[in-house]
Amino acid sequence: EAVRQFSGEITAWLVSKGIKTLVVACNTASSVALDAVRAAARGVEVTGVIEPGASAFAASGGRKVLVIGTAATVSSRAYGRALRRAVPGALVTERACPLFVPLVEEGWSAPARGRRAAAVTRLAAEEYLSRYRGKGYDSLILGCTHYPLLKSIIARAVGGKINIIDSAEAAALEVRRTLARAGLLRPSGSGSAEFFVSDAPRRFAALASALVGIKPRRVGVKRF
Repeated sequence: EAVRQFSGEITAWLVSKGIKTLVVACNTASSVALDAVRAAARGVEVTGVIEPGASAFAASGGRKVLVIGTAATVSSRAYGRALRRAVPGALVTERACPLFVPLVEEGWSAPARGRRAAAVTRLAAEEYLSRYRGKGYDSLILGCTHYPLLKSIIARAVGGKINIIDSAEAAALEVRRTLARAGLLRPSGSGSAEFFVSDAPRRFAALASALVGIKPRRVGVKRF
């Protein structure tokens, strides 16, 4: 309920900024609050990350898929429903990996943090995922926007030749198609970016720089 309430309030504020489309770039919010976001969006096109991830799985021709995400995303079973709609009869396993987010945010997957930090992350991945090694999974969905930063560690823990699907990348491609259809796609490199958070702007700026190479000039704070 807290995620739904905050998601609705954030959506209303973003719509007031005159946005042309809205991306729910969080698997947890997409899994439990997408209907609340769409209700608050007042006709603005909304894209979550779950349906695009399921579509990417269908396009790959896969049949047996492992989904990893936060506890809230996994307990919602939103991925399982979307994947079975996209591929009737698909064999879907969902696994919560709650330690991955704090490990990423601490930078413990980065070689610069040293061997011990990286070893802790590899150990966590082995604990979560080694049981699925050799079990016939053809696909793995990264059901959290932090997880692509652990892609190589996750792939090694699962083992074998498995197709790793980044739901965030699939969502970005879907947004591009949506804007192109509506004639709203801007030339590459044009425009500007504004960043707002509900708390801890300095921490956000540091994480944006360390994790995805974005260095915000200014991070605004909007409390809800």
